[in-house]
Amino acid sequence: MSDFFQNGVITTLQKLGERPLEVMESELAGYANRNRMVLLLPALYTEFETPAMQKIIEELMQVKYLYKIILGLDKATKAQFEEVKQLMSVLPCPVDVVWNDGPRIKELYAELSAEGFPGLQTPGKGRNVWTMLGYALTHPEAYAFGLHDCDILNYSREIPARLFFPIVHPGLDFEFNKGFYSRVTDRLHGRVTRLFYSPLLRALSKVFGKSRYLKYMESFRYSLSGEFAFIRSLGRGIAISPTWGLEVSTLSEVYKNTSNRRICQTEIMQSYDHKHQELGGQSSGGIYKMANDIAKTVFRVMAQEGVVFSEASFKTLQATYYQEARAEILKYNALSKLNGLMYDREKEIDAVMAFEDAMKEAAIEFYQDPMGVPSLSPWITVRSVLPEFSDKLAAYVREDNA
Repeated sequence: MSDFFQNGVITTLQKLGERPLEVMESELAGYANRNRMVLLLPALYTEFETPAMQKIIEELMQVKYLYKIILGLDKATKAQFEEVKQLMSVLPCPVDVVWNDGPRIKELYAELSAEGFPGLQTPGKGRNVWTMLGYALTHPEAYAFGLHDCDILNYSREIPARLFFPIVHPGLDFEFNKGFYSRVTDRLHGRVTRLFYSPLLRALSKVFGKSRYLKYMESFRYSLSGEFAFIRSLGRGIAISPTWGLEVSTLSEVYKNTSNRRICQTEIMQSYDHKHQELGGQSSGGIYKMANDIAKTVFRVMAQEGVVFSEASFKTLQATYYQEARAEILKYNALSKLNGLMYDREKEIDAVMAFEDAMKEAAIEFYQDPMGVPSLSPWITVRSVLPEFSDKLAAYVREDNA
């Protein structure tokens, strides 16, 4: 049983009791005629070789309220693309697969790059989400878009239901909904959130003072979750980061584009399990690279808010972060002992040390290039420069799926 405590500046919608999922889905089916819902699924072909994707398809076969599913497929050959189309064809709603490695979509990326739009030659989840969103926006009937990852081992169709419900209910007034959940098996997971992101935000508040932006970011219970939903008018104006800072960048874009009163976070499942990233390092990626990109994203947004960074302030920030993160280890050690969970303090300390290095590297890179890797342009910008581009994208996806 979750709590009902409201803290921060956004509305938190916890899971209280055991409301039958079928009742919620019945209500969503009633709202679907007026507020049509599209589910966006960013996927690698290799995820279709896992039990997680098989489970997702089995669960989605029972979902009747969706207007459409759009699956963005990365790292797939022509034969693999055709295989995925066949696998997804069993679902009860229309499914369009966006083949990002296909010649038609590659042609569109090249066209946009030639016009000066950044980031289109860098494959990854960010570009995949951006492309799916652009195609989804070509459907004028679509009102709400929900997105979740495709590596969720314990997936339930409750996830899309709880993502969509707050933004399509006629009695509510939310434009954006962020999913949250716990990350617990026989031990605590979510190291980047627990030991890097949350301590970093607190350290930034101590060093640079409280701000509306930091208070907003601190309000999310699981900022790094890959599950969120939003309405059409908001999606048109959001820039998408092509880096590992995608989730933090998206929250920052939402902060710029709407009111806190129209943002909520919803507990979409009790516990979430997916593939776990290695810690990694400077040369090997992993969650070290994720921490690096997250830090640079936060630094850049704060700089845009008028915060002045200096060499001295970065050194103070590093020391403050280290103290905040070590304090978290004490808390999570106690939490684990109370609940009989495994807890390896040495590995947790190693993670903090790696994250400290990632933040130092991020500070250097931020100093060298304050603007950083440009985000993929909002679709409203693309359409203002190239009015016919969206129609061409829609035609190419339809041809691929014919």
